[in-house]
Amino acid sequence: MSKSDTSRRVLVIGLDGFEERIANTLMEQGRLPNFTRMFAEGAYVPVDHGEAKRSGLAWEHFATGLSPAGASRWSAVTFDPDTYRCAQHPTRLEPFAQRLPVTTLVFDPPYFDLRRANDVQGVVCWGAHDPGTQAFARPAGLAAEIEARFGPYPAEPYIYGYTWASTERSQAMAEAIVRATQVRADVTEWLFSERLPDWQLGVVVISEFHSAVEALWHGVDDTHPLHALPSAAPARAGLEGVYEAADAMLGRLAQRFADCDLLLFSFHGMGANDSDVASMALLPELMYRRHFGRSRLQPLVKDRHAVPPIGADESWSAHVRSQFLPHAPSRWQKLTRRLHGHRDAPPPLPDDAHPVPWMPASWYQPFWHTMPVFAMPSFYDGQLRLNVEGREAQGCVSIQDYDALCANLADELRALINPRTGEQAVDEVVFTHPGAPLNVHPTEADIIILWRGAPLALETADGDVVGPLPYRRPGGHTGGDGCAVWLGPSFASGRKARASAFDVVPTLCDYLCGMIPEPCDGNSFLARVLADASEDLPTY
Repeated sequence: MSKSDTSRRVLVIGLDGFEERIANTLMEQGRLPNFTRMFAEGAYVPVDHGEAKRSGLAWEHFATGLSPAGASRWSAVTFDPDTYRCAQHPTRLEPFAQRLPVTTLVFDPPYFDLRRANDVQGVVCWGAHDPGTQAFARPAGLAAEIEARFGPYPAEPYIYGYTWASTERSQAMAEAIVRATQVRADVTEWLFSERLPDWQLGVVVISEFHSAVEALWHGVDDTHPLHALPSAAPARAGLEGVYEAADAMLGRLAQRFADCDLLLFSFHGMGANDSDVASMALLPELMYRRHFGRSRLQPLVKDRHAVPPIGADESWSAHVRSQFLPHAPSRWQKLTRRLHGHRDAPPPLPDDAHPVPWMPASWYQPFWHTMPVFAMPSFYDGQLRLNVEGREAQGCVSIQDYDALCANLADELRALINPRTGEQAVDEVVFTHPGAPLNVHPTEADIIILWRGAPLALETADGDVVGPLPYRRPGGHTGGDGCAVWLGPSFASGRKARASAFDVVPTLCDYLCGMIPEPCDGNSFLARVLADASEDLPTY
């Protein structure tokens, strides 16, 4: 690909898991001078990720420039209707930077498949939270060179940290994750200024926000049920320490690359986790009981209003597994097995597919083919899949009955109570393809459930109770808008009109080289940031 003769250079700094409410508190305290200056001097655009936030694929949306519809992917988890198996798949899409006529260097952007971008240099899967792709470096040996110079990623055990039950582990994570942010700054400055300085588009992502928020949120949220634990103090110190270390990183990069324009952005904010327990464990059990009329999950804590404890050194998955009873087949199922024998073993999964055996939802998979509706593994909102005739291999729900069953399920879900709060447990029930079940993609569910108030137990209309179970991650993807902040002499400072998160990549490409590569979803809002015309432009 011939490269552009543009003299512009843009350093993109992705803020993965950035929550502006935390930053605003620290800015008011004078602890984030660089964020304060950049947010004041830059062209600030609030961005809305919309319903695509539910996919958990924000960084694939950035790396590829594609929406879920454009990528034909609505989740990282894919359901196979022939085998009734679920697995996570990494991205298989070309990064947008490969389609640009500019020299590009990247450091650790998630879901950026460097193998499919032959004209791009850099490193992926260094310390990213949910990297979404395999580790790769170009030129070859660059990753080993970074490790030899800077050491391994300092917070490897805490990328998916689970520490709230232990003060000691929370303290260890706090120290490690702050150190990791500092080392990320060291590597970035060296890589972009000394090792490979000839670039026009540079991309680095700070993932420590994401890791820290999910594990340590209870430290900064005084309304969180875990806030009273001793681990909250080191959790707060660690989470705030990441913001301070990232602020120092911004200052260093702005000074070193003073000749470059800067773009800081996040696709959406973060907040309290309201989905893990309900989506991963309670909903699958509820669907199992709905079909079989008996329970498998027998919680150790009988008080439905409790916030159950967990051992300081105990994993959440093992704790739930200890309360999980074996399935007792009915007499009819035993007879069917004797008559028909066991089903053939399914074919092996592709090499890049990863099952999620640790998640309780997966433990019900052997029975999905017999159930009219079941809960698929989910890292966010609840996901219900119907067993539809003509779509699933052993479908038992006719297309004619589909809408009626969806409506009945919605009524049952809306009647669920969170015993701890006494309020409805479900905030919203979403039908992905009402009236058109054959349009549901293997990465989609038929019904999506948005939870309210982090249910640790669910009480049905007839008084049956599922749970309670302990928290898993205190923090999650429940924040509001993200932001795109453009800094440089070409940009007009001030707060601009709201835009779609999918407009960030087109705007970046438009500014950098005067073109939007195909395929690419969204629209450029370049005029909005080059001139102070936000009052004359429609909001998104």
